[in-house]
Formats: sequence, C-alpha cells, structure tokens
Amino acid sequence: MKSLRLTAVSTTLLLAALAGVGTAHADTPTAAGILQAGAQEGVADGYPGVIGLVRQGDTTQYVEAGTGNLATNAPADPKAQFRIGSNTKAFTSTVLLQLEAEHRLSLDDTVAKWLPGAVDANGYDGTKITIRELLNHTSGLPDYAGTAGVAGPYVLDLNPNQAFAPQSLVDIALASRQPASAPGQTWSYANTNYVLAGMVITAVTGNSPATEIQHRIIAPLGLTNTTFPTSDPNLYGNYLHGYVHPVTFYTNDVTVSNVQLYGSAGAMVSTLDDLTAFGKALLTGKLLPPAQEAELKTTVPVDSAGTTTYGLGIEHVQLPCGQWAWGHNGEILGYYSAWLSSEDGTKQVAHANNEFHLLPRTSGQIDTGTALVNAYCAL
Repeated sequence: MKSLRLTAVSTTLLLAALAGVGTAHADTPTAAGILQAGAQEGVADGYPGVIGLVRQGDTTQYVEAGTGNLATNAPADPKAQFRIGSNTKAFTSTVLLQLEAEHRLSLDDTVAKWLPGAVDANGYDGTKITIRELLNHTSGLPDYAGTAGVAGPYVLDLNPNQAFAPQSLVDIALASRQPASAPGQTWSYANTNYVLAGMVITAVTGNSPATEIQHRIIAPLGLTNTTFPTSDPNLYGNYLHGYVHPVTFYTNDVTVSNVQLYGSAGAMVSTLDDLTAFGKALLTGKLLPPAQEAELKTTVPVDSAGTTTYGLGIEHVQLPCGQWAWGHNGEILGYYSAWLSSEDGTKQVAHANNEFHLLPRTSGQIDTGTALVNAYCAL
C-alpha cells in the first residue's frame, strides 16, 4: 500500500464533450477511449479485470475489461465494490482535520499527548512526533507492513480472521529498525502513521475511526456503497473478486482477506463512483472549513524533481502533460486502484484492477497507470 506513482507517455485532447452515462469504447481518442484501451491492455497483461471512470462536469463514462469473477467469468462491473486500500488514508485524515476545526485537538499536538507510551521504544519518541507528521508521512516511523512476519502470511492469506490490535502493529514497526531520520526531516511512507492516526481519533472521540468516518463522511455524502469493515473479512453484494498470483501458473482468490491488519490505514471498501464523489467533496471544501482545507493541501516533497508532493492523505502530482492533479492510490491484497482529480473536481479519472500481490511496477500497473494519466490529460 504505497503512494501514487504514475507515468504517462502521451496526451490526447478531448475532441468532443461526453454526453450521458455509458460504457466507452476505444474507437475514438477521447479520455474514456484512452482509459478503455488501457483497461484492455491490463487484461492482456494478466489482470482478471479492470474497471474505470472518466468524469467531466456532470458527464460520466465508465470502462470495463475482463472479468470480476474468474469462477463465473462475469464481466467486470464498473459499479462494483472493491477494497480501496490506502485511499482510506484521506478519510482518516479528514476526520482529524474536522476534529481540529472543532477545537478538540491540534495537528501540532504530539502523538504522546493523546497516546502516552504508544511510541516509546527502540529510539522512537512520541513526544517529538506530531499528528501532522503522521498524516504527511514525515514522522520517521517505519512501516510494519513490510516486515516478513506480517507480509508473508498476509500475501498467502493464511488467516483472514487474525486479530491485530492497532498498538501491536505499532510495536511491530518500532521493533523493526531504529530511526533513520528525525521527525519532520524526511518523507517516508508508512502505514504505521495512519494506524496511529486512527488511535488518536479513538482517544479524542471515544469512538472507532470506522464510526467517526461513517457519521462524518459516508452518511453525509450519501456514499451508500462505501463501508469500513473492522473485523469481518468478507465482501457483500456487488463486488469484484480479488486475486493474487503468488506462484507461476497459480491464481489465488483473496477476496476474503484480513481487514484488521490495515484498519484506518487501508481497510475501507468503496466503488469508483463513491471514491470520486468523496474526492470532489474533499477538494472543494464540502468536508472542511477553509483553514483545514489549506492544511490538507499543504504538501511536502516526495521526489527531488518536485513533481510529486504529499499533503494530508492525498498527493499532488505534476503529470508529464504539465497539468497538476490531486489523487492517491490503494494497494491492498487482490486490488489496485487510483484516482486523479482537478482541484475544483470538474475533471476526474479513476480505475481499479482486481489483482495485486504486493509487488509494484508490473506490466499491468504500468499500462493501466499510463492510461489513467493520459485520460486525465485528455480532459
């Protein structure tokens, strides 16, 4: 579950305004056509299925290729639910920003103020790390998700019901290595940051992150196909099955997978429509007052070129066509998704694939990611 990394090789101008809602075909160089061609490339690369969405103003088009269920060979449905992985982080960040707006905390509070003793081992000191540094990944904390004891059993999906208390995940991270940099100095992505962020939400409100996200974001926005499972590893209703290819010529259905391992860092389930609706509401101030909206969009550099920067749960990326877009991605067992949006939410592109085995830079990721960027640049 890493941050957004997208590469594009060309741009195509949108030749005509899209009309209505429907499935696009790659017979014209429209944004939807570009995304459709990328979806088909992704299936040719080995993905079971790829779905996508292109939105300009009030017009939406969907794309699909392959299957959402290898057992039945049912077509991949662009309206289907999927696990959104690290796209969950923007929801968690939003709750903390709302709590700050309510004067219940400050993002400059230390972790130790709300979670005494939670970060106090192997050279790490929660009295020197702020909530803001958790949210923009400059805390210097290591990632529990990359440790062999966590990653190995997870990718094999050995025990979807295994319980993981948030503090136990933090403890695994702290024990994995000593600090490589002081807090606030270096950007380094770690799911540990957002597990702690969820723990802060609980400390401040007395409720779980899932409860706060439900009544603060999901319900007010009417995201009827978005959920935050906290223990049940199953999916329900209309959903894409998720798969991994852990060994050559063997495909494993990992639709039922552990949600406690990522929690407020990546456990949520949603659809392309709900995810982009949330992105638009977040970027246009419907969820946050101006002061917190500014904090959300205050970024730190991710790369030396300055083309990728990270805010509070979202990224700001300069695409090869020169345009800037906000977005994020979600990498979770069996699923890979990403979205891009203009700041005013009038241009949005998103896609999801139903195979992910925790290894980046596969052909499918490159081809569908390129199509995502080129489609956005064509709007």
